[in-house]
Amino acid sequence: MSKNQRTLGKKVVFHTHFFFRKFPALPYILKWLCISIIIGALEGTASAGFLQSLEWATNFRESHLWLIALLPVAGFLIGLLYHYFGKDVEAGNNLLIDTIHEPKGIIPFKMAPFVYLGTMATHFFGGSAGREGTALQMAGAIADQLTKPFKLDRNERKILIIAAIAAGFGSVFGTPLAGAVFGLEVFLIGRIRYNAIFPAFASAILADWATSLWNVKHTHYHIDFIPKTEFLPILYSILAGIIFGICAAAFSRIIHWMGSVFKSKIKYPPLRPVIGGITVALAVFAMGTTRYIGLGIPVIVESFEKQLPLYDFALKMIFTIVTLSAGFKGGEVTPLFFIGATLGSALSLFIPLPYGLLAGMGFVAVFAGATNTPLACMLMGIELFGAECGVYIAISCVVSYLLSGHNSIYTQQKIGEAKNRRYENQQDKSVSDFL
Repeated sequence: MSKNQRTLGKKVVFHTHFFFRKFPALPYILKWLCISIIIGALEGTASAGFLQSLEWATNFRESHLWLIALLPVAGFLIGLLYHYFGKDVEAGNNLLIDTIHEPKGIIPFKMAPFVYLGTMATHFFGGSAGREGTALQMAGAIADQLTKPFKLDRNERKILIIAAIAAGFGSVFGTPLAGAVFGLEVFLIGRIRYNAIFPAFASAILADWATSLWNVKHTHYHIDFIPKTEFLPILYSILAGIIFGICAAAFSRIIHWMGSVFKSKIKYPPLRPVIGGITVALAVFAMGTTRYIGLGIPVIVESFEKQLPLYDFALKMIFTIVTLSAGFKGGEVTPLFFIGATLGSALSLFIPLPYGLLAGMGFVAVFAGATNTPLACMLMGIELFGAECGVYIAISCVVSYLLSGHNSIYTQQKIGEAKNRRYENQQDKSVSDFL
């Protein structure tokens, strides 16, 4: 190497060091942008494939209703799969939250195919479940495999899982902003981890973009009329928020209680979904309707178009609790959308607000109360229904969040900031400590 080359090399190194000293955040941004692009591409593609296959499974089941009779058999196979091969990933979303709190071994990649197969079987044969749990677990399992190639340390791995959750949520619902904030606030009640804000938003936006590139369409909802923000409508929205919060707390409490009943009464795990499957299948055939199984998207859309009966939300709650507490796979969030939207629509019988607005408020508020993620739910409401209803969405989400107490569908959530003075000395405890 000549003297001129050595001099040039020293100048390049000097200017590089000077540049990075002047812009110290740049290495962090470049590193996490690269990781976020990979997460976004992989999870966006995974969500697209999952949503397409889920739509096919739903349509096929609705055209061949005899398949519902095989729900107990499907449950037994799901139970066998997890009991003999998937005990280390059975915790699902709670495993992801645990990894954010206390990172241990790499999340096994098998979580992704296992939860995909379990969810597809649940929907194909008529269980009542959602899809967010599958998207989050697929995202977490896929993303955590990047830990070793990128040589991520303990704290960086926490950020990685947060970004994965954001990507999974944002891409499966078509709400990237809500997905990013959901990833930031879901694991710790009352606090947000701001050092993950860039990876969370980048991953969620890129994953949603990747899903759209596969030409996957999301459901659109429309609220016909939104009243002016005056005293009485605000008062009515507070009242609705109280009811949504009570509903969210009840759902969280009952699903955990029912799960413990299945575990205490049926010692052999693969038999639990068999009993749950028999219960759901008999109920469907006895009622003569599939209205309360699967995702229930048509009923959610219907809740924005007309006033629904009060029993819709209660029946969906029962079907979902039996399905998921028995051991079937999927998620709670889309059923919570159904429960909240139909409850809101029915509340227009008593609360003088438009049923479409109440349906939209319930859609996100029950979810906010059941997951303790009010900020994500506010953004979701705005992304799905428009900014015009933002004030009512915010009121219902905040009130529901406060009224639901320290209950959650995710037992490994920890208390970062207590909701009220009664729990001020309970910080860093898990939701499971209050159940």
